[in-house]
Amino acid sequence: MKDKLLKFFFWYFGKGALPYWFILCVDSFIVVFSGLFAQVLYAGFYSTVTNIFGITSSLCCYLLGYLIGFRIMHTYNGVIRYSSFVDLYRVAMANLIGVILVFIVRHLTPIDQVLVPLSWQVLFISFIVATTGMWGIRILVKYVYDIYFVSASAQKVFIYGVKEGGIALAKSIHSQESQFVVAGFVSDDAKDWQHILMGAKIYPNNENLVAKMKQKGATVLMVSPLKTESLRNNQQMIDSLVEAGVKIMLYSRQEWDGKSDLRHTQLKKIDIEDLLPRNQIEVDLEAIGKIFTGKCIMITGAAGSIGSEIVRQVASFKPSQMILIDQAETPLHDIRLMMMHKFADIPALTLTASISHKCHMEAVFKEYKPDYVFHAAAYKHVPMMEDNPGEAVVNNIDGTRIIADLAVKYKTKKFVMVSTDKAVNPTNVMGCSKRICEMYCQSLNKAIADGAVKGCTQFVTTRFGNVLGSNGSVIPIFKEQIKNGGPITVTHPDIIRYFMLIPEACRLVLQAGSMGNGGEIFVSAKGGEIFVLDMGQPVKIADLAKRMILLSGAQDIQIKYTGLRDGEKLYEELLNKEENTKPSSHPKIKLASVRELGYDEVSEQINKLIEITKDGYNDMDIVRQMKVLVPEFKSKHSKYEVLD
Repeated sequence: MKDKLLKFFFWYFGKGALPYWFILCVDSFIVVFSGLFAQVLYAGFYSTVTNIFGITSSLCCYLLGYLIGFRIMHTYNGVIRYSSFVDLYRVAMANLIGVILVFIVRHLTPIDQVLVPLSWQVLFISFIVATTGMWGIRILVKYVYDIYFVSASAQKVFIYGVKEGGIALAKSIHSQESQFVVAGFVSDDAKDWQHILMGAKIYPNNENLVAKMKQKGATVLMVSPLKTESLRNNQQMIDSLVEAGVKIMLYSRQEWDGKSDLRHTQLKKIDIEDLLPRNQIEVDLEAIGKIFTGKCIMITGAAGSIGSEIVRQVASFKPSQMILIDQAETPLHDIRLMMMHKFADIPALTLTASISHKCHMEAVFKEYKPDYVFHAAAYKHVPMMEDNPGEAVVNNIDGTRIIADLAVKYKTKKFVMVSTDKAVNPTNVMGCSKRICEMYCQSLNKAIADGAVKGCTQFVTTRFGNVLGSNGSVIPIFKEQIKNGGPITVTHPDIIRYFMLIPEACRLVLQAGSMGNGGEIFVSAKGGEIFVLDMGQPVKIADLAKRMILLSGAQDIQIKYTGLRDGEKLYEELLNKEENTKPSSHPKIKLASVRELGYDEVSEQINKLIEITKDGYNDMDIVRQMKVLVPEFKSKHSKYEVLD
C-alpha cells in the first residue's frame, strides 16, 4: 500500500505537469485565504477569529464566482512551469471576473442575509492579494523548476543574436519542454554588451567568447536565423568554436519571416556546407516563371547535379512540355519518378540518349521544337577527360555543337549553356573543352546577329565554380573517408576552390535564360554573353578538411597530401585576366567581355578536331589541336605539357 501511495505521489508531483485539479485546488485555497487575510487587515485578528466559521463559509460561497472566472480564462489548463505573461494576465482577469460576479450576486440577491456580509473593501483587498498570490506561486514554481530540474540536466547554451530571431529562439527554449537552458547571448554590437536579456547576460563576439562560454558551462551555440550569414562570413569565429568543441546549431530552413513562431526543435547540428563562405544570389523567380510558363523546355544532362535542380525549378513554373535528356539511365529514371510524383500534371519526356547522336537529337527537336534549351550535359571529371580527350571532344564539344545547331534550325528562343570556372585559362582537357563550347556558342550568336547565319536563337553562357552536393565535390568524398577512419586525401596543402549551392547556381542559369524577353534584369540582352557569378571568398581545401574532421568529432584522422592530379591547378579563375567585366543590375552577377572569334574560324577548327577523333583517338593529336583553338590552354601536371 505504501509503495502504491509513493508511486501515486511521484506520478502526480514529479517532473511531469501538475494535474489540473491540483492547480484548481491551490488557486481556490489562495482565494479563500486571501479573503481571510483581507478580513484580518480590515476588521482585526480577534474579530475575524471569533467568526472564522461564518466568514470562511461566505468565502467558500463567493468562491463559486471565482471558479466561473477560472473556467472562462482556463487558468488551470496550462503548465505552471511554462507560465508566461499571458498566463499571468489570465489569472488577473479570472479573479476580476470572480469579484465582479460576487458584487452582482450580492446586489441582485439577498445572499448577505444568509451569509456573513463582507465589505467591498475586504473583497477588493482579497482580489489584490489573491491575484498576487497566484502570480507568486506560478513564478516560484517556474523558478524552482528551472533551478532544480532544468539547470541540473539541461545543456547550457549561448544564443548568437539579440534581435527578433534571438529573442524568439530564447522564448522557444523557455516555453517548451527542452534539454537546453539559455546561459547567455552573443552580440556584435558594442551597445548591447553587459546588458541583461531575458535573465541572461549579453557577451561580446570577440576572442574571449569561447572562454566565456566555458566559464558559464555552455557547450552549444544556437544561431538566430538573422545571424546565419554573419556566422558564415566570420571564419575566425567558426574556427575558434569548432576547435573548442562547441556544438553550433543552425535553423534548417534558410529564411525566417520574423513573424512566425520559432521552434528550437527546428535547429540542426551545423554541417560543413553551412560554414562555407559564399554569397547567396536572389533573383526574381516570379518574373522568370512568367517567361517559362506554358513553354516547351529542353534540359540536357537532366540527371546530373545541376541539370536535375534545373528540372525541379523549371517544373515549378508550369511549362507546357519538358524534354529531359541524359545518358545515365538510373539517375534519369529517378528524375522520371520525381516528375511523376511531384509534377504529374506536366508532360515530361525522359530520354536516355547521347547528345552526340545527331540523328536522334534532330528527331527530338523536329517533333517538340523546344522554346528554351538548358544545356548542362557534359563530361566534367578532370582526371577522366585528361585520360580520354577524344570523349571530351565528341561529347562536350561536338555534342554542344549539335544541340546548338539544332536549336537554331528549329527556332529555339534561347540556348543557355552551363560552363565552369575551369574554362578560364584552362590547364586540363575538360576545362579547354568547355572553353571551346563557350567560343562556339558565342560565335554562333554573333553570326546570327550579323546575318551570316539565319536564325533567331540567343545564346548565353553561365560560368561558376564548384557546387555543394555535386557528385564530383570533395565534400562527400571527405565524409566517406572520415566515416572509414581516414586518412583524408588532399592533393596539395595550398589548393583553393570556390563553392556555391546547387539551387543558387540554377537560379543564375534560369536568370540568364530570362534575358531578352522584355524588362531585362541585366544590362545587356543581345545574346552571346557569359555571366559570371560573384562566388565570394575562396576556400582552402586543406582547411575544409580540418574543419570537417573537427565537426565530425572523429579522433586521429590524418590528412594525406597526394600531389596535384593530372590537369589540376591550385586555384580556379572565374575570369581570364585579359577579359574585362561589366556590371549588371544585379550586384553579384557580372558580364564577361571575352575574346571573340569568327564563326567560320571556330567551326573550321572544331571540324579538324572531329576529324582527328574519327581517324582514331590519338590523344596527343587531339590535345594539340585543342591548344591551337585555345592558345591560353597550358597543361599542368600532365603528359600534354610537352605540347606547350
